[in-house]
Amino acid sequence: MRAIRLAVALLVSALAAPLGAALPSLSPDPAPTASAPATTAIADTQDAGADARIAQRITDIFAELPAFQAVSADVNAGVVTLAGKVPAEADIARAEAIAGRIAGVVTVENRLQRDVSVSGTQAVDTLADRIDGFVKLLPLAGVALAIWAVIAGIGYLVAGVGNVWHRLAPNSFLADLIASAIRFVAVLAGLVIALDILGATALLGAVLGGAGLVGIALGFAMRDTIENYVASLMLSLRQPFRANDWVLIDNHEGRVIRLTSRATVLMTLDGNHLRIPNSTVFKAVILNYTRNPQRRFEFTLGIDADDDPNAARLLGQETLGSLDFVLDDPPPEARIVEVGDSNIVICFLGWIDQQEADWHKARSRAIAAVKAALEHGGFALPEPIYRLRFDARTTPLPLESVEAGQPRTAPKRKAPPVPAAEEDVAPGDKIAEMVSRERALPAGGQEKDLLDPKRPVE
Repeated sequence: MRAIRLAVALLVSALAAPLGAALPSLSPDPAPTASAPATTAIADTQDAGADARIAQRITDIFAELPAFQAVSADVNAGVVTLAGKVPAEADIARAEAIAGRIAGVVTVENRLQRDVSVSGTQAVDTLADRIDGFVKLLPLAGVALAIWAVIAGIGYLVAGVGNVWHRLAPNSFLADLIASAIRFVAVLAGLVIALDILGATALLGAVLGGAGLVGIALGFAMRDTIENYVASLMLSLRQPFRANDWVLIDNHEGRVIRLTSRATVLMTLDGNHLRIPNSTVFKAVILNYTRNPQRRFEFTLGIDADDDPNAARLLGQETLGSLDFVLDDPPPEARIVEVGDSNIVICFLGWIDQQEADWHKARSRAIAAVKAALEHGGFALPEPIYRLRFDARTTPLPLESVEAGQPRTAPKRKAPPVPAAEEDVAPGDKIAEMVSRERALPAGGQEKDLLDPKRPVE
């Protein structure tokens, strides 16, 4: 809201000066004014006939000026009294200034008024003169317009050679930007030349000045849009990821569908479309899970505090190494990370090739395999154990036998574990298949994809 108010204020300030100059003065006729007293001393005597000579001189001067045809000058003792009507407000001060410059004039009593009658104004004559001047200017204006059209047409032809700019520019987005810049420069150059032919270059300066103020106002009001546009340009040049890459942008995770001129489109792991503004993507921390095919998984298991942690660690590490989808280089690891109140926590780590194995499937199968190996090796995986303390200062709880009157039953034995079927961990990402199918669809009304597989990735 503050940006919009600032934009409106700048627009009003830009238009105030032209409107003030264009609107005629609507103030009422001023009262008769007298010129400021002369700084030189006034003579105590006056030659005979001086007043007549001053009056005649002023009359002769006013006779040569069309605006002062209805002005009379009366001189008495060097004091000039101007009376009559003039067509414009500025002519009142002009007549006073002319009369005050005559030698021997002591002061000027200005009683001139502006003639507001239709017959007395020069508006009709001025309008007729302007129309006549415009008609005479039409041939020259036609030549200027033709030159402007030729220059602008050449610019559009040069910008329309799309194959050239697409070969020179790294992507279609930048190629379109170059073509638009060529069109703009051609139109502006043609306008400058046309106005120079018409002798109206000052008008061009005023227009460019006003356009600058409007540009500043729009820049403040559309700051986010401009920032997003520049970010789109930078991302199209940098190519931070490929299509179908599994990325994490800030807190947004998914596979890349396309990079458009406004947003980066992801397909989340739930199958939903997610549009992230490019300004956010440009400034965000991007984690790419696809760039390096080798990826590590890890999980933790806790063994009983009385068991040997080193033996459990080596057994789990050996079990991970025996899995066919776990890489030998880098080798699997097992680390003792914590000694808790009731167990010892061991972290198991292994590496997979994401082109050969799915990360989630591999991790799930590795957890099951290591857990089964530890249990088969005699290691207990205890549940949390809590020690209860009863304060002796409180009233002791009554103890009752819950076994009284109930027959003893033998504890149930656990059924032997059923050997799990060998699970296939080959990659079968349905989200990646959805992205590939969507990218294979005809473009239609979709925006251009700025991701270029031929260009190097940042």
